[in-house]
Amino acid sequence: MNHLRRLQYEKPVLFWVLVAVAFWIGLQVVLYVAALLLGPLGLPSWAPIVAVLAVAVVVARRQQRSR
Repeated sequence: MNHLRRLQYEKPVLFWVLVAVAFWIGLQVVLYVAALLLGPLGLPSWAPIVAVLAVAVVVARRQQRSR
């Protein structure tokens, strides 16, 4: 963590580019896994996106309730 904090202060542009790339790759992996799980069910191609968003909403609501 200390390395990331130092990178954020010394080279903020590189830090945010790395954060954006990591977010993009993470999102692609999550959507790929959702498509693998939902693929055999014969659902439309937008179903994995809806499933990922629904799970994100459920997690966010549970986190807010626990406060």
